[in-house]
Amino acid sequence: MLTAASLVLICATASGFDDSIHLTLMPKGASAKAGYYAPQKATLSDEKPASLKKAPAGLKGAKYAELAIGKGGAKTLVVLDETEGNPSKLFVDTNGNGDLTDDQPAEWTGKETKGKEEGQKFTMYNGGAMVSIGESAKATEVHLMMYRFDPTDPARAANKDVLLFYRDYGYEGEIKLGDKSYKALLLDDAASGDFRGNADKDAKSSGVKLLVDSNADGKFDNRRESFDSRKPFNVGGTTYELADVTRSGDSFKVVKSKETVAEILPGPDHSVGKKITAFEAKGFDGKTVKFPGDYKGKVVLLDFWATWCGPCMREMPNVVETYKKLHEAGFDIQGISLDNDKSIAKMPEVMEKSGMTWSQVADGKFWKADIAVKYDIQSIPATFLVDGDSGVILGVNLRGKALGEAVEKALSEKKGKS
Repeated sequence: MLTAASLVLICATASGFDDSIHLTLMPKGASAKAGYYAPQKATLSDEKPASLKKAPAGLKGAKYAELAIGKGGAKTLVVLDETEGNPSKLFVDTNGNGDLTDDQPAEWTGKETKGKEEGQKFTMYNGGAMVSIGESAKATEVHLMMYRFDPTDPARAANKDVLLFYRDYGYEGEIKLGDKSYKALLLDDAASGDFRGNADKDAKSSGVKLLVDSNADGKFDNRRESFDSRKPFNVGGTTYELADVTRSGDSFKVVKSKETVAEILPGPDHSVGKKITAFEAKGFDGKTVKFPGDYKGKVVLLDFWATWCGPCMREMPNVVETYKKLHEAGFDIQGISLDNDKSIAKMPEVMEKSGMTWSQVADGKFWKADIAVKYDIQSIPATFLVDGDSGVILGVNLRGKALGEAVEKALSEKKGKS
């Protein structure tokens, strides 16, 4: 039985001393805490699996799948009942006994989505269920998130016979590395129920990650603060490894590694109230851009976007409207494009059609664009509203009406100080 308290890692080698780590199981909510999710695919079939002992009554359009997660290494049976014109139903064998009539009800809610063609409407379902993991003798229940694209949506044809799912569970607590304590998460990204991870050395990933809040900002950076459980990692200048990880993840050790790997330093803190990282770059028009130095006396929006980014282009009319309305009052925009070496050719046409008349920086390096890497941009659109005089960040990722309201407030405050 897991206790509610987190135990602290002590890296020690004294004889007879148990230096195992026991973090606290978080059955639900780990995806939000980690700041990302790792979707897995389960193929749906019309063929009834041998593991199904008793099905719910009245199934008319049953599709079956077995997820690679369950207590004692067993799989978890899932059934979707889909018939045209009726709501989809999800059944999950949460207790792993093959009987789908004695389980906790699964969450499953449909939401209407628009297709690419005018008038097209589809239904996407989201939900989840509790499933059992761990050894049979001490199995515990954890939450899986699940979703299903409309199988009739031609834009999602590749997922017509697929149920997507991801872990919403993990272990949290504090670990001590050297003389410092850090907040940490242990995550089963592969959603296999086995925290030992894939032992295949040729595999791209073990499927299990240790996240360490190395800069103590209260967040986990998936690119800079996450480490594969079967590979050496460096925190604070020392290289460590995980050892003796149990299947259930309730116990493991951290030992100093014989190998040495480079430390990946945390990205800049670009939260509200902090100073924006300055940069100098060549603009799309060939002129040198100095940010935020070029925007003295103004309020400026640093906008990371790309022509291929649907959410970016859907938000762009609002950005353009705000620019036109408040530009004369002292509002400006500096764009940073994440277009690649092919899509960058579309930028002039897209900018002209959209009314984007402000300065742009574009080096054609996609997600490895120099400024994007410098700023540790992991998703777009990403925006920072900045005071051009002080470089202080006034807002982050403002959308819709919130952008215009924040700009007007910042301009008013700047005018009041002059």
